[in-house]
Amino acid sequence: MSTSQMLKGVLEGCLLAVIGMGETYGYEMVEKLGDYGLTMVSEGSIYPVLLRMQKEGLVMTVMRPSPNGPKRKYYRLTEAGEEELAAFRGRWDALSGAVDQLMKGSDEHEAIRKK
Repeated sequence: MSTSQMLKGVLEGCLLAVIGMGETYGYEMVEKLGDYGLTMVSEGSIYPVLLRMQKEGLVMTVMRPSPNGPKRKYYRLTEAGEEELAAFRGRWDALSGAVDQLMKGSDEHEAIRKK
């Protein structure tokens, strides 16, 4: 499984976290994700997720003027989006902690087996 395939399952939570830092637009989200090392995320991959999140009432949008061309669609979290972000954080902490423990245990088991 590739990194991008793994990321698909957590992209919504990552986008919620970026939007939770402050109102932002699509390309800026991709840049912020890249700043955190998620360089494999493209604009094309986030827009379907953003549209679904908007339909689910997790984000709201507003059109604002751009200094360089047409208006931009800015996203911000709704109350439901803030609640979903908090829930995602809890699920992520449990899952990532469990996977980390398993990987460390697997490494230790491999080291013992090679002795």
